[in-house]
Order: sequence, then C-alpha cells, then structure tokens
Amino acid sequence: MKIENIKINSYGNLKNREINLKKLNIIYGKNESGKSTLLNFIKNTFYGISKNKNGKNISDYDKYLPWGEKDFSGKIQYSLDNNSKYEIYRDFNKKNPTVYNDQFVDISDEFKIDKKTGNQFFLEQTNVDENTFMSTSLSAQKEVVVNSTEQGILLQKVANLAESGSEDVSYKKAMNNMNSMLLNEVGTSNSKERPINIAESNIKKYRLDLMTISNAKDIRYEIEKNINDINGDLKEEIEKEKLLNSINNIIYVNKNENEKLKFKNNILEENNNKIKKLDNEKDILLNKIKNIENNFDNNLENKKINNKNKTINFIILLFLLIINILNFIFIKNIFINIILFLLIPIYIIYFFSKLNKNKKIKIEEENKLNKINLEKEEIKKQMNILDGQIELLEKNTEEIKNEIKKVENEVKNKLIEEKNNIIENNKNYFSEYYINDLFNSNIDLLISTNQRKINELNLQLHKLEIDRDNIDPKLEKLIHTEELLEIEQENLKKLQNRAEEINLAKVILDEAYTEMKKNITPKFNQSLSKNIEKISDGKYKNIIINDQIIVELDDGRYVPAESLSIGTIEQIYLSLRLAIMNEISKEKLPVMLDEAFAYYDDQRLEAALDFLSKIDNQVILFTCTNREKEILNKNNIDFNFITL
Repeated sequence: MKIENIKINSYGNLKNREINLKKLNIIYGKNESGKSTLLNFIKNTFYGISKNKNGKNISDYDKYLPWGEKDFSGKIQYSLDNNSKYEIYRDFNKKNPTVYNDQFVDISDEFKIDKKTGNQFFLEQTNVDENTFMSTSLSAQKEVVVNSTEQGILLQKVANLAESGSEDVSYKKAMNNMNSMLLNEVGTSNSKERPINIAESNIKKYRLDLMTISNAKDIRYEIEKNINDINGDLKEEIEKEKLLNSINNIIYVNKNENEKLKFKNNILEENNNKIKKLDNEKDILLNKIKNIENNFDNNLENKKINNKNKTINFIILLFLLIINILNFIFIKNIFINIILFLLIPIYIIYFFSKLNKNKKIKIEEENKLNKINLEKEEIKKQMNILDGQIELLEKNTEEIKNEIKKVENEVKNKLIEEKNNIIENNKNYFSEYYINDLFNSNIDLLISTNQRKINELNLQLHKLEIDRDNIDPKLEKLIHTEELLEIEQENLKKLQNRAEEINLAKVILDEAYTEMKKNITPKFNQSLSKNIEKISDGKYKNIIINDQIIVELDDGRYVPAESLSIGTIEQIYLSLRLAIMNEISKEKLPVMLDEAFAYYDDQRLEAALDFLSKIDNQVILFTCTNREKEILNKNNIDFNFITL
C-alpha cells in the first residue's frame, strides 16, 4: 500500500495543505509545526475521528477541531499492492467518509458499516484494525521510549509484541489477569468469601428457610379459595339484596299509591255520608214543609167553617129580619115584635162581634200564613242549598270514582311494568318464578334475613382476610426467599458461566500462545533476526523470543535483552514492529515514524535509514532535525523532502 497524495482543507492548525508522497519521505518541521497533527490526520482519515476521550484529557475531535472554521475535512489518495487506486474524502463532522475508486465513482456502499465506528473500508482492504495499525504501522512521537529509567517499559512492549502481536498485550500478564479475574469475579472451591462461595452459601441458607415456610402457599391458597367462595356467596346475597330492595321499593310505592287510593275512598265515603246526611236534612225540611202545609190546610178548613158560620149567621140575621117584618106586617104582636126587634140588634151585635172576632182571627191567620210562607221559602232556600251541596258532592264523588279507577289502572300497569323490568334486569341471577314469588312473600322478613346473612358472610370474610394478613408476611417471606434463591441460583449460574468463559479464554489464550510459539514465533525470530542484523549493521544476527527475549552476541553467547543498551532495545523494538507488519496484513502498510530516532546516535540512525530505504513498505519519517536528510544525501539515497 502506498499513500500518494494528502489534501487537508482544515484540520487542527493545518489548512489548505497538499502533500505528494513517494516511497521514502522525510517530513520536516519544527516543534508545534503540525507533524503530529498530520500523522493524526492520516490515521483518523482511514479510521474516523473519535469524540470520546478514551483515557485522554481531550478527545481527538475536540483537539483537532479548527477554531472559527466551519470546514473540518480533507482527503487521501492511495493505492493498494494490486495497483487499485482509491480516494477517501472525510468530513470529520460526519461519521462516514466518501470512498471513490480510480474512476471517481462513489463506492462507499460496497463496504460494511459499523454503527459505532462507521464505514469499515480500510479494515476490509488491509485486514488491520485501528489498534493494530497504531501498534505496528504508525509510531507516534514519544512512543519509542529511550531514557534509561523506562528501559523496562520498552522491553515489556517488545515482549508483548513478540507474544501477542500487540505492544499493549502481554501473555503472562493476560494470564495472570485472568487468574485474578477468576478469583475476584468468581472464586474457586478452595476460596472463601468469594462471589461463588457466597452464592453457594446463600443458596443453602435460602433452601433451609424455604423448608420452614413451605406450607404458607397451601394455607394462602386455601384462604383465597374460601375468600373467593364467600365473595361469590356475598355477591349473590348482595344481588338478592338489590332485588329485595327494588321489590320493596315497588311495594312501598304501590303501598303509598294504595294509601292514596284509600284516602280517596275515604273521601268518597265521607262524600256519600255527607250526601246521606244532606238527604236526611232535606227530608227533615220536607217534613217541615209538609207539617206547615198540613197546618195551612187546617187553617183553610177553619176558614171555610168560619165562612160557613158567617153565612149561617147572616142567613139567621136575614131570617130574623124577615120574621120581624112579617110579624110586624102580619102578626103585629108587639111583644113578639119587641122580642124579635130586640133579638135582631142582639144578634147583630153578636154577629158583628163574631164578625170582628173572625176578622181578628183572619188577620192572625193571615199573619200566621205569611209566617208559614216565609218559613216555607226559607226551607226551600235551605233545600236549594242542600241540593247544591248534594250536587257538588255527587259531582266530586263521580270525579273521585273516575280518578280512583284511573289510579288503580295506572298502579296496576306500573306494577306490571316494574315487575317485568326487575325480571329482565335480574334474569342472569334469578328466575321469573322466584321473583314473582317474592312479590307475594313477606318482603320485610326476607330483607332482614338477607341482611343477617350478608353480615355473617362479611364477618367470615373479615376473619379470613385477617388470616390472610397473618399468613401474607410468611408468604411474602416465602416469595422473597424464592426470588432470592432464584436470583442467587441465576447468579451462581452466571458465575459458573463466567468461570467457564475465563477458563475457556485461558485455554484459548494458552493454545494461541503455544501455537504462536510453535508456528509464528519462529517466523518472527527469523524476520526479526534479519531486520536487526541490517538495522544494527551486522552487530546482532540472531534474536530468540520465547518466554523472554534473548540476543546472541558475536562470541556466540546468549544474553537477555535487558542487559543490552537502550539503543539496542530501540532497534529490536523497531525491528519487531516491522516484522509483525508483514505478518498481520495482506498489504505492505506504510511505516510512519514520528521522531522515532531522536535519541539514535549517527551510526545507528544511518543503519536504520539504510534498512528503511530498502524495505518494500512506503516510509514516512517525521522529524524536527536535518540528520535524516544529511545521512540520506550522504549515502545517495533517493527521498522526498517535505517541509511543514
């Protein structure tokens, strides 16, 4: 693989920069000129920029986001070992880049998209992820540690690279970490107070607790069954109570209506009594009139008699006059004349006296008759009043009769309607025969009996609820203990699975390490020995990496790497990175080193540059000195010099 062109629109302190690269490149710039920024641009263009800190004080995104600039982008043109060319354009404000082929056709969709890291084009093309890329192809400034106090760190990185292919991963440390992880996260049968020991102890305790309260469920079930049965009976009695109350209300309303009818019948009876009373009074008045009329008839008879007597008296008087005249004319008896003459005045006096008396009697009779007539008129008025009262009472009686009949029909129809409604509304609970029977029963007694039964059922229910409340704590403890047991068993299962995972990982790691030592490490040893021979200018020809790093000296002795100088360790570190690069990727990745030779002496630097100029990989060296340039010029090595 070869990077051919870099174009930076805006990235950190770099703006509008375009860089063309060749096989061997020296990028020169003073400190803070942007060398590390350019190196970071290359890495983040291929793998994407992170907004997470990942253990740093500030994320790459925030660190390289240009101030006051909207544009935060750039592109890289590169070719793979099969000569296929690509251009990658990335707007760092977006997760995914745009990938073009050599025809400048967008082929971004041809690669997989990871939700977290975005388009995986570079991983698919090189088979190298970002972490491996950082451990092999790219060496950032100060990663090659050279001061003596950190010699152990550098040696550990070399050992890690040899053991695992990553400078940050140590087989031994990983194995020790997994053993510690197994002990701390899980525990063993020989450990105490570890998670698995605690889980097993808790399971044993919970099972003992469950044995003592295991019957709580059965008791609770029986109580609930009884409660449900009583609730069913109570529901039935409550429905019956509603039915009885409904019927009672109808009966009560019907009773009130009957009371109203009774009241109206009483009024009707009173009216009839009043009418009878008025008829009696009328009869009395009629009798009075009859008596008066009888008296009046008697007076008429007396009057007729008096008139008859008056006529007789008048005839007698006339007769006396005639006799007296005849006596005077024919008899001419003085004595008789005197007697007759005297009889006439006496009789006249008697007649007029009688006449006067009759006159008085007549006046009295007339007065009496007037009085009788007045009494008759008064009685007739009273009778008219009585007739009016009787008529009103009879009219009112008729109205009341009609009203009673109407109300009786209404009450009867309403009773039938309400009874039918009750039958319809309660057909799910009670039969029509039963409801009709209730209307003919002693409803008050039934209500009283129903209420007593409801009270008894409520009392039984209350007792059962108390029993349930008393058993609930045990049941809750049972349920809680069962939950704890289930949780603990699940926890134990997870711990056992975790132990299996860790042990499996240990087996896999051990097998991988064994396989690596058997098949890969010898290749590394061969490649590393070849590289170190060239980099050290033939001083060291053989390096063996097994459980430790061993270097063969000129006299044939083998010495551990920690006994060598720091410069030699640096050479081994560089050699190992280059050896691993060619093993892990199907592409010959560029070698990008930032201030990697800052502490190399001139002899080591010359040997390293000579070696780098001859490898197949593209080399990009970042430096703040002219040493690399001078040595390359001195040795007539072709290179591309770029100044930032």
